[in-house]
Amino acid sequence: MKDFADIPSLMADIGARAKAAATTLATANAERKHAALIGAADHVWAGRKAIIEANAKDMAFGADKGLSDAMLDRLRLDEDRIRGIVDGLRAVAEQADPVGEVLADWTQPTGLHIQRVRTPLGVIGVIYESRPNVTADAGALCLKAGNAVVLRGGSESFHSSSAIHACMVQGLRDANLPEDAIQLVPTRDRAAVSEMLTMTDTFDVIVPRGGKGLVGLVQREARVPVFAHLEGIVHIYIDKDADPEKVLKVVLNAKTRRTGICGAAECLLIHEDVASSIGRGVVGALLNAGVRVHADVALQSIEGVLAASDADWGHEYLDMDIAARVVPDIGAAMDHIRTYGSNHTDCILTEDADTAAVFLNDLDSAILMHNASTQFADGGEFGMGAEIGIATGKMHARGPVGAAQLTSFKYLVRGDGTVRA
Repeated sequence: MKDFADIPSLMADIGARAKAAATTLATANAERKHAALIGAADHVWAGRKAIIEANAKDMAFGADKGLSDAMLDRLRLDEDRIRGIVDGLRAVAEQADPVGEVLADWTQPTGLHIQRVRTPLGVIGVIYESRPNVTADAGALCLKAGNAVVLRGGSESFHSSSAIHACMVQGLRDANLPEDAIQLVPTRDRAAVSEMLTMTDTFDVIVPRGGKGLVGLVQREARVPVFAHLEGIVHIYIDKDADPEKVLKVVLNAKTRRTGICGAAECLLIHEDVASSIGRGVVGALLNAGVRVHADVALQSIEGVLAASDADWGHEYLDMDIAARVVPDIGAAMDHIRTYGSNHTDCILTEDADTAAVFLNDLDSAILMHNASTQFADGGEFGMGAEIGIATGKMHARGPVGAAQLTSFKYLVRGDGTVRA
């Protein structure tokens, strides 16, 4: 057992073992990786009772810490959610292996034959909060892409993540792949996070998945490249040509299905032409569903709404709250999104295809939606099986980060005694 008081030594050892495992994984065939993931899924399901018991310890710890109901919901595991973890592992397993995929293939006039081919990134560090399912999602996606991964879960999900991680390791063992391919930092000490961020000789990329505080810390302190997963300040713009039935269905789902996920709607922008009709209807429906609506002056005549303050614009509630504002047109709606959004996910509700095209073309969020709930902002719903996060930056990976986004590429150049003139 390592001395966890010596965090630098602990992390150096974990990093060295991850690099060794990455070398093996880079050439592991698709069948062995598939077997490891199917095996892990089987072990998670077989061990669901132990996982739920471990989760109960985390739920008690989170309650003692004063986590909100929405954050406790992110943390909670039951049999249905474990079934979701199992389904995610199987879905990733059944995807095509990205490693070795030929992205481009051409022959130059010189006779050189050139291919651009997907390759693993190497060693990935994932730092996350609350949601223990990330242990399985991130482990699976990194493995599928031929990467070793070091997982540092949140303190509140320590026991759940450990139980799930044990199942992932058993899957690796069954498939005769290195157990060090998926490692979990075995301490709640935050010094481990700081150490990871400076290990430039070990990690090829760090992926933070959590709130603004965590992501900001990682971005400020990391010397390793970062795939940033920023807060989800998600807007829905209700256009003057929106369908009332679709508005009610989509907005209620986008806000209330699960309030603690990054795809939950946080702000409604309502065209002034429908503020007194569709707008009042949807605000009333949200209030009836138990949502606290923080509205501008134009909507404050609706009984039950709260007066919005400047702090409500650009706020990620992750709870049963939403901001609402009336805007004169789509241009004003997009200006608001550009000012207060986080480039995560934004949606327009309209039956006018030209208006929708303007919204989709002119905004630059990682995910833009038309007439669909923002709760679909999820790698699993995009057909990726799972996601390691939703990257809001513009370098390398953007939007849901699945297995293919966890690869780089190299060029294979073949000649026949070819020399340059």
